[in-house]
Amino acid sequence: MTVSAIRACLPLLILAVTSVAVMIGIAIQRNHRATVVISLAGLALSFFSLWTAYSEAPAQITSLLVIDQYALLYMGFLLAASSAVVLLAFPYLENRSEHKEEFYLLAILATVGSMVLAASSHMASFFLGLELLSISLYALISYPRTQDLPLEAGIKYLVLAASSSAFLLFGLALIYIAQGTMEFRRMAGFSMDSAGGFAYLAGLVLVVTGIGFKLAVVPFHLWTPDVYQGAPVPVTAFVATVSKGGVFAFLLRWLRAGGAPSEPVTLILGIIAIASMLVGNLLALRQTNIKRLLAYSSIAHMGYFLVAVVAGGALGKAAATYYLVAYITTILGAFGCLLALGNGAVETETFDDVRGLLWRRPVLASVFTAMILSLAGIPLTAGFLGKFYVLAAGASATAWLLVVVLIISSTIGLVYYLRIIVAMFADSEGTAEEVKASRLGIGPSLVLALLTLGLVVLGVYPGPLWNGIRAAAAALG
Repeated sequence: MTVSAIRACLPLLILAVTSVAVMIGIAIQRNHRATVVISLAGLALSFFSLWTAYSEAPAQITSLLVIDQYALLYMGFLLAASSAVVLLAFPYLENRSEHKEEFYLLAILATVGSMVLAASSHMASFFLGLELLSISLYALISYPRTQDLPLEAGIKYLVLAASSSAFLLFGLALIYIAQGTMEFRRMAGFSMDSAGGFAYLAGLVLVVTGIGFKLAVVPFHLWTPDVYQGAPVPVTAFVATVSKGGVFAFLLRWLRAGGAPSEPVTLILGIIAIASMLVGNLLALRQTNIKRLLAYSSIAHMGYFLVAVVAGGALGKAAATYYLVAYITTILGAFGCLLALGNGAVETETFDDVRGLLWRRPVLASVFTAMILSLAGIPLTAGFLGKFYVLAAGASATAWLLVVVLIISSTIGLVYYLRIIVAMFADSEGTAEEVKASRLGIGPSLVLALLTLGLVVLGVYPGPLWNGIRAAAAALG
């Protein structure tokens, strides 16, 4: 590799070296705090090296990776989200008996996989990044090995993820048979009427199946509520943000860089978007477990995201990315509040667990309420502007069916979001001991404060981020 290529790949290289440093540290001497410090230092160095990589962008690293403004933007989001999860996970793991250090190693490796997805310009690098991400998630989801529910969730995710990977790999093989290449630029311009068109179409369907599983959209969503409920709260937050963020980045690049034909794939994604918005919101109405409710809610939000993807164009690409940033900020804050309410041994999951929270912990209740309102798309929050941009993108593309379904399903979503807020504003039943047991440390408190600030800033002053996203999205063509 040339010096220029090394500088362009610096964020990936630093994070890969960090994973090795964490492994060596674990082998020499187990120390939870030291492992957290090494992990955060690596994530911070990787984040600040984005400016060095930016000076070399756009850079094509062989045919596998492209380091451009778009990839670096998503890498920044993924690194920030991963750092937040690490800080939130520290007090959670500190009070548990199992080995703690490997958690951060797996989280870093999964982040590397997601960053590879954001920079992939070839189906081979896409598959390698996706598998690095998935294999790390297998262990993270079932991390509390002494508990039945996480193990059950981990096994379910393992079986279904392995099956989806098989579909995906077979689909990639069919695409290669039809085209003789898996590089996005060389895939552009392939005609469905040419030889191998049927194999190519079958391969596309299988690839969309694999991607749909990772995004947890209908009809590939069945694993989502069980995994969200069974996994530890920090892992659930990681799956909902870093994992999906990397797949989102790949999907946008694949669709807009000429790697996939517009008509067949966008038709499929439009149907999936409608089904996800309706099914996710309707099933969330019946939930009494907050983690399962947020799982079904995430299915609906993936449908909202796909509306912008289907709309396409400059506005669609930017709206999809802005919505993702708003969603990551909001869902991290929501799960962070659930972590703050837990006492280390027992997680906060039901409506009864948050009943009367306003009278026991008013600041935390206010933060949680802001996050729920943002998920619902209430004005002055990041979620509102994210949904507004998605609606604008859908309207500009005259995708009126998608726009109407989005409005109707968002109205349905208000019902179950308000149920959480009503429970928090109900009569207090908590005790002083309960409040003391669930108090957060400095790190998680800082994360929640920054997420709340970001929620408001993105909701009332979107200009700087929106302009940056539009410039980065332009790199996709």
